[in-house]
Amino acid sequence: MSTAQHKIGSGFGANSTADEVLEGIDLTGKLAVVTGGYSGLGLETTRSLTKAGARVVVPARRRAAAEEALAGLEGVEVDELDLGELESVRGFAERFLASGRTIDFMIDNAGIMACPETRVGPGWEAQFATNHLGHFALVNRLWPAIEPGGARVVSVSSRGHHFSGIRWDDVHWRQGYDKWEAYGQAKTANVLFAVHLDRLAADRGVRAFALHPGGIITPLQRHLPKAEMVERGWIDEQGNVLNPEGFKSPEQGAATQVWAATSPQLDGMGGVYLEDCDIAEPAVDGGERSGVKAWATDPEQAARLWALSAELTGVDAFAA
Repeated sequence: MSTAQHKIGSGFGANSTADEVLEGIDLTGKLAVVTGGYSGLGLETTRSLTKAGARVVVPARRRAAAEEALAGLEGVEVDELDLGELESVRGFAERFLASGRTIDFMIDNAGIMACPETRVGPGWEAQFATNHLGHFALVNRLWPAIEPGGARVVSVSSRGHHFSGIRWDDVHWRQGYDKWEAYGQAKTANVLFAVHLDRLAADRGVRAFALHPGGIITPLQRHLPKAEMVERGWIDEQGNVLNPEGFKSPEQGAATQVWAATSPQLDGMGGVYLEDCDIAEPAVDGGERSGVKAWATDPEQAARLWALSAELTGVDAFAA
């Protein structure tokens, strides 16, 4: 990695909003691709980027829902994309490349969390496939359009990466499926992806970042039974959010990914994991679940995952 995992004192924090981190930044003429940019944090990310002048392309599995959510928002276009299906990824990428446009900000925001055991594509575990492999294939297929000399690729991970490193002997959880550990593996993969992409792309002036957006109640929790969220102390029996101070608003949750994509404070940096609009510190063994685990930033594991992902998806923009 070209930068260490230590805070830089950005001046922003957990309560900062996407609009606040973009204050004074003019994105006129810039183009962003935001997967899942029509729901939850993705919607707030799209809103804030367009407000600052950017044009945003939103690839969506539920195109009609995306068009409805984004209706009336200037500077946005919607296309179809199912990250769990490689042919869908190929189709979106080919359509975008045919437009001849370039990408300034690639924000890999879409994802699923703690779903029941589900298989997609050739039998892949859905969280690893959707959160990681789909985005891996998408970025590699879009690589000819990613603007050299300033573009950024932002991988939305989670503090959930603490739940598990890469399960090298069984990445698709064919034995002993655990929905939270599978989520953790997928989120670790998001960080490792950014680590190795930054290593490969930095000499072209393209930098990559991963991040934890914070705890936010969004549609990401769609697979969690109400009883489980009650047990975890997130909501009460009536569905009201408990301890709202412990959760970010969607506007606050979108801030770190917007900061990662646009902030001049990160110029010349890359390959690091962010939280609360700053570079995160290394996680402390036995401490609180904050910071970044060593298994998620290990360059050897990052290279190994890249090779495995290229083999599984059949695409590698950096292959010799």
